[in-house]
Amino acid sequence: MAARILFSPSQPQAILDIARSLTPPGFELVMADVGTPAFYAAAAEAEYYLGLARQMGGEFFRAAPKLRLVQLLSAGYDRVDVEAARKAGVPVANNGGANAIAVAEHTLMLMLAVLKRLVPFHNDVVAGKWRVGNFAETRVFELAGKTLGIVGLGNIGKKVARRAVAFDMDVQYYDIARLTEDAEDALGVRFVLFAELLRTSDVVTLHVPLDPTTRTMMSAPEFAMMKPSAILVNTCRGGVVDEAALRRALTEGQIAAAGLDVMVEEPPPPNHPLFALPNVTLTPHSAGPTWENWTARFRNGFDNIQRVAAGRPPQWVIPELARHGGDDA
Repeated sequence: MAARILFSPSQPQAILDIARSLTPPGFELVMADVGTPAFYAAAAEAEYYLGLARQMGGEFFRAAPKLRLVQLLSAGYDRVDVEAARKAGVPVANNGGANAIAVAEHTLMLMLAVLKRLVPFHNDVVAGKWRVGNFAETRVFELAGKTLGIVGLGNIGKKVARRAVAFDMDVQYYDIARLTEDAEDALGVRFVLFAELLRTSDVVTLHVPLDPTTRTMMSAPEFAMMKPSAILVNTCRGGVVDEAALRRALTEGQIAAAGLDVMVEEPPPPNHPLFALPNVTLTPHSAGPTWENWTARFRNGFDNIQRVAAGRPPQWVIPELARHGGDDA
């Protein structure tokens, strides 16, 4: 009998076709949306969950007593009740960096969009305004020679570093897990303390998971440390930034601008205070899912499922549950 993989939430047919084409022999992929009768019926017999985290708490784990692995297609896991997973004895793995290139590219795109004033210039042009103002008033800047501060040097942070070095940026990082000196040299980065990073970086980019230690890690005291000319880029999770404090920092000149792909509430309310600010560039949590990495995410997911089915420890288990897993890359 084929081992059942519960896949959720539903995706467009073209994406489902990719998933089905990569499903290994001996496994049955069952698709159902969270909260539906079909979901709970499938969960009762499922040995594996593959997909995105939606309402993944105690009720989910009780409904899936045979579950051996939760395999996420995302890097983030903030919608997973980690304690419920621990109690159920089920390891939770993220996507193993399958979307790291996409997020790294998006991060550089936001840096460039902010420093080159991409959105305001586009809006001017389509409104019939060509080169409004003078070059002193509408200043644009280069990445070359700027100091980039990366907070969180995991899969995504490392790829951001490599691309930033190619733009001739001076890259420094802060992470609770330091690289060896040789690894730092190979990547072209150097470790600094968090407060030091904030004080000395021209661009601060965030690449940390959202957990109790990182929630609102960027708030009023942190913005007060930054250069008035600095910009903030966030492509990880909205909750790591105190949005009210960010708005004050942007309106009071504590920092120059921000590029955000994520927000605390998604989708945000129509009258969100950040929407009215000319020095904020926003994208709709779109950094991760590129067309190319759907295949990479499914490939990593099915590989990890096969590892568990073969009696080997899963890869990429989230740190809080790492005792259940093996190689956490």
